[in-house]
Amino acid sequence: MTIVVEAGAVVAEPATTPPIAEFGALPDAMIFYVAHGPPDACGRGCADWIAAEGTIQFDTFKRLIAILDRQSGRKLPVVINVHTESNLSVAVSLGRILRDRGLDASVGRTMVAACGDKSQADCLMLKRSGGALDASIDAANFECNIGCVLMLAGGVRRTLPPDVNVLLVGMEIHNRLAPNVSAEHRAGLTAHYGEQFRLYLREMGVDPTLLDIVDRNWADRRRPTEVPPSAWLKLGLITSGAL
Repeated sequence: MTIVVEAGAVVAEPATTPPIAEFGALPDAMIFYVAHGPPDACGRGCADWIAAEGTIQFDTFKRLIAILDRQSGRKLPVVINVHTESNLSVAVSLGRILRDRGLDASVGRTMVAACGDKSQADCLMLKRSGGALDASIDAANFECNIGCVLMLAGGVRRTLPPDVNVLLVGMEIHNRLAPNVSAEHRAGLTAHYGEQFRLYLREMGVDPTLLDIVDRNWADRRRPTEVPPSAWLKLGLITSGAL
């Protein structure tokens, strides 16, 4: 079972983060919950959104489908907060789900008001409770990595707050069941998945040359490259202005 993950750690996360998904999921697996904020909190005329936060793992798409099916036809935008070492193949699946459901997407940290005086574990339990949570969106110094970009690409309308940093690094292949894959085989698989991701981005209306940056960074020993806001619209990362 081959898994594609990003190569470098773009956003540092605490090593002791408790599990945030159902029993049996890997630690820090992505969860989804409904958040409610003041008028225009998630864009003009938008006060409710679905927060997506954590590491994209092999079964993350199931949780996204589950929360979307509970919305009774409401098309809430999805605000993405992807942690590092995410499964990029599943990130593509998540993006396709967003596009199939006709949903908008943006990025940022969803700051739940009731978590202010709670421990991390209690806050995560609250997010899993199922009710809409009063919250705001914080994008200050937020970093959107390649997993974030692949998921964001699925949004029908894609926005990025102006203070977000889009940082791209190389990617590599990991196999949880057979970690000792040869370097030659790994390089071939990386090239294969890279072409699949280019096709996906093209279908979503995003310039696939973004992945040329990823490939170049891999060759340069994982040197991160920032995609400046001035290039976001030209590359198709966004379809309109910021939140």
